[in-house]
Amino acid sequence: MRAVVIARAGGPEVLEERDVGEGLPPPGEGEVLVGVSAAGVNRADTVQRQGRYPAPPGASPYPGLECSGTILALGPNVPSRWAVGDQVVVPAGQLLPVPEGVSLTDAAGLPEVACTVWSTVFMTSHLSPGESFLIHGGSSGIGTFAIQIAKHLGIKVFVTAGSEEKLAACKGLGADVCINYKTEDFVARVKEETNGKGISHALTIFVCLFSPENWYLYADRFLIKAFLNGTVYNRNLNSLAVDGRLFIIGFQGGAVTEVNLQPMLARRLTIQAAGLRNRSLDNKALIVSEVEKNVWPAVVQGKVKPVIYKTFPLSEAAEAHKLMEESSHIGKILLIP
Repeated sequence: MRAVVIARAGGPEVLEERDVGEGLPPPGEGEVLVGVSAAGVNRADTVQRQGRYPAPPGASPYPGLECSGTILALGPNVPSRWAVGDQVVVPAGQLLPVPEGVSLTDAAGLPEVACTVWSTVFMTSHLSPGESFLIHGGSSGIGTFAIQIAKHLGIKVFVTAGSEEKLAACKGLGADVCINYKTEDFVARVKEETNGKGISHALTIFVCLFSPENWYLYADRFLIKAFLNGTVYNRNLNSLAVDGRLFIIGFQGGAVTEVNLQPMLARRLTIQAAGLRNRSLDNKALIVSEVEKNVWPAVVQGKVKPVIYKTFPLSEAAEAHKLMEESSHIGKILLIP
């Protein structure tokens, strides 16, 4: 069996494709063995490679959060719906059937974005039809998925991105208002588009990634992804309306900042935080079940499609990580064994 191994903490060059054992591991209780057809590359993989995001206890040490493939073997007490030969995708150790009409390779680009967006924006913060949703970094893997599922559910979508090419891609996916954050003040533009009201009953997922290209924001009426520093953090708080929510799912610029609590008290703001990787197996299974029930039908109908930017062979995992960190891509990056 071959895998991408992190030889030591560092840059993309520390990734190596290696043989990691003779034969195939037997599946344990409630487990299935999957022959991988494709695997998605995510920001978390690059942070793990740098030594700043270790795998949870008992998890595989190899980087990677999602893949698609075919079931090769079943362990004891696997639910009867699964059989050897089934084509599946695997987010965080849980199985989803490959949606009808989606190739086995492209399906690898769905699990992490679908589970992240649905569990936070919809299951926790209850983004609803008729509301508005600002996505910073709309051309990312999460952004391209969030645009499509929000539009499918009758939500007005605002996005920011750092180039006209990326904004055009967002527009093509259904975004209503596209803002170039390099040339426009997104807060001022949002107020202009909402007749000065700003973000009403906003949910904000505040994510700090590795480049200014990667500001994202998903929301009830609003969602923001940006560097966690005092200036930007407080600007995002100031852009929330009464009862707005800030949802934190990651940090890049640091985990400590100064916060002016006055707007929180005056407008009853809520700050929430969550991730996927360290959740219990039962909680992950609940999220996967909700994604299959609520998101997969939209994928089958063609309302939501995986946006695949580029694929790399497993031996070029370092190049895939470099592309991820450059943030020049639109959509998902995949590895093909």
